[in-house]
Amino acid sequence: MASLKEVKTRINSVQSTRKITSAMKMVASAKLHKAQGAIENMLPYQRKLNKILTNFLSADLPVESPFCAERPVKRIAIVAFSSNSSLCGAFNANVLKMFLQTVGEYRELGQDNILIYPVGKKIEEAVKKLGFFSQGSYQRLADKPSYDEAAALARLLMELFLEKNIDRVELIYHHFRSMGIQELLRERYLPIDLSAVQNEDGKTGMVNDYIIEPSAAQLIADLIPQVLSQKIFTAALDSNASEHAARTLAMQIATDNANELIQELTKQYNKTRQQAITNELLDIVGGSMA
Repeated sequence: MASLKEVKTRINSVQSTRKITSAMKMVASAKLHKAQGAIENMLPYQRKLNKILTNFLSADLPVESPFCAERPVKRIAIVAFSSNSSLCGAFNANVLKMFLQTVGEYRELGQDNILIYPVGKKIEEAVKKLGFFSQGSYQRLADKPSYDEAAALARLLMELFLEKNIDRVELIYHHFRSMGIQELLRERYLPIDLSAVQNEDGKTGMVNDYIIEPSAAQLIADLIPQVLSQKIFTAALDSNASEHAARTLAMQIATDNANELIQELTKQYNKTRQQAITNELLDIVGGSMA
């Protein structure tokens, strides 16, 4: 059985750890509150704008967009969103798992034809360990999502797609649903998917009764870059909020585990101390009777 000093040292160590996890939980909770507000304000606007665009592109208009062009996939770009730091549960591990699954599906294209755009330090490091070459570093976009940086990445992907340097772009990121639920998504970014246009009530359908000025072609040409840029920005906000939620939950669990361990160690300490006192009393009684 461990000595009183050893048990006391463990109790002090766990108490120190509890202070750290509790402080990290408070910090993550404060960041989550801000990030949650940002994504909840942005998501309805992005969805509505995307719905308008897909309705236009699906309507019987004499306008076609090169961003909807389906072609055989010979080269693909994958944009994966992770965090810059750890201690957020299985958040980054899930992203890496989905990333490996996606890469596996396109393995036959060859490594040179799989372009990786890692948003976040953790996925960037994982990509390098796997032997892939990152097409850039977007750690700041993961930590503090900026529309300008998101739009720059979107413009780069759009240019590559138009020039036929890539044939498809896929996004991997967490969608923030609630404090305890962060849904990992894999979505096609380019070409634009027109297979299902949904109304706000969730039913499939299209609304084509629009009055368009100056022309449908001009409107679609202006709308597509904006929608695609906002999609990258929204994904970054979504991932950021999910990260803080995952870290808040992980630190809460760690704090609860520390509390339970302290209680167990305290019981062990008291039991050991009581046994030591009992042994001393027995020695005293035994000595007096000798």
